Amino acid sequence: MTRSAPARALLWLLALAMVCAPFYGAWRYNEFRRAVTAQEPPPRTAPGAPAGGAPAGSHAEGAAPVVLAYHDIGRESRSRYTVTPEAFDAQLGALAAAGYRTLSSAEFVAYLRGGRAPGPRSVFLTFDDGAHGLWVHADRILAKYRMRAAAFLITRAVGSHRPYYLSWEEIGRMARSGRWDFENHTHDLHQRSAVDASGNRASALTSRLWLSGERRRETEAEYRRRVEADLDRSIGDIRRHGLPGPTLFAYPFSEANGRNGSVRLTNRTLRAALDARFAAALTNSSDRPLPAGRRAAAAREVQRVEVTSRTGVRDLLAGIERWTAVSPGACPAPLAEPLLWRRSDRTNATGLGALTGTGPYPRSTAYAAASYRPTSTADWSAYTVDARAARLRESENNVGLVVRDGSRDPLAVALSLSHVRLLERRDGRWHEVARRRITAAAEHRVRVTVDGDRTVVVVDGVTRIERLGTRVTGGDASGGFALSVRNGDPAGAWPRFTSLTVEPAAREQG
Repeated sequence: MTRSAPARALLWLLALAMVCAPFYGAWRYNEFRRAVTAQEPPPRTAPGAPAGGAPAGSHAEGAAPVVLAYHDIGRESRSRYTVTPEAFDAQLGALAAAGYRTLSSAEFVAYLRGGRAPGPRSVFLTFDDGAHGLWVHADRILAKYRMRAAAFLITRAVGSHRPYYLSWEEIGRMARSGRWDFENHTHDLHQRSAVDASGNRASALTSRLWLSGERRRETEAEYRRRVEADLDRSIGDIRRHGLPGPTLFAYPFSEANGRNGSVRLTNRTLRAALDARFAAALTNSSDRPLPAGRRAAAAREVQRVEVTSRTGVRDLLAGIERWTAVSPGACPAPLAEPLLWRRSDRTNATGLGALTGTGPYPRSTAYAAASYRPTSTADWSAYTVDARAARLRESENNVGLVVRDGSRDPLAVALSLSHVRLLERRDGRWHEVARRRITAAAEHRVRVTVDGDRTVVVVDGVTRIERLGTRVTGGDASGGFALSVRNGDPAGAWPRFTSLTVEPAAREQG
């Protein structure tokens, strides 16, 4: 019996399929292997290896989480941004031993939006760029310690330059593990591009670019459309691959500010685009301390502690401790803690000798200043600073005490031989808002209380200045304190602080 032509064609196709099936399977398997790199097991923890222990210090009740910024985990890399698997394992082991828990993106965002702090010791682990070391090394180490992290993806790079960047297949597996969240790092703006006719380059996200064909810089409207289109494309890429829409953003190169003309306008445009799409933007550098907390929530920008190949376990724990919020009651004698101060006088000096009378003193300027624990006091809103100063002369020789340091409304008390002045900072300059004459003396005591929007200054228990209200509200008005000394007479001795205490604010001062 002769088969029909359709039957013969069907049999031929079936035979062809049987012959090709092994080759197709091998091709698919090879493609899968290229899309999903083999993972490495986590390093073995050596018996008796030091975990670092719990860091010292008194955390504030319900302290805010500290955000850590990593990039890649891998071996045989010369990049300072690549941490070895052994170092990463040791760091997570130390965090676990010290009682830290890691947060999901949802927990972190809930805190920023006004939720309660997730505990006295918590960290939010973040990884920028989406490098493949997160799948090959970091994922298994996270599983070992039952921790989790968030990866900030450059969505255009996903699956490209393999095996450097993650593939979408690896990202899907990581998401299904429950250990990873995926956030936003732009679609294609993680690059530097020309911003002027001379070819100077800057972040393509934060700067208006030079349009060489038209011999001009793009307009603000063109800049806005370009940035918004990129952000929407990256958000769409993440969602199209079955992942939740991102709620956090990380600045490329940690640069939040543009470098060319109309920077203020450009920044305002960028901030509006980010605020419309994300709960907060993350950076490793900022023009003022923005640790995770109420100040950062108000700014909708969070500063992270960067971890590099040079970061040891002790360095990491010490860095976290410096960034962890403390209460005023845990800081009774700040002058006895010189390592907890940060000089802010642009001299690159360290120590408090220039402020306490032991030197050395700046040679190029008649001014020295330092902030006390600028990151761990960022959310202070009710405290009293009591200081004594000596070697005072007139206005060219005085001491300063700044409260709400690092906020959007800092206040400075300037104390000299016969006057006390209160100044507020506007438009980048200090402006006097009150002045009182005091009994002339080379030594004075000043007591400053910050209690919400109320500030009270009392000199020698007699002279009083009170200021009610602030020009900003909430976290934008919070902050710790800083000291300064000024010596306008090169032939004279520098003024100095002889004592300093801090405590929680009391309701009645006088």
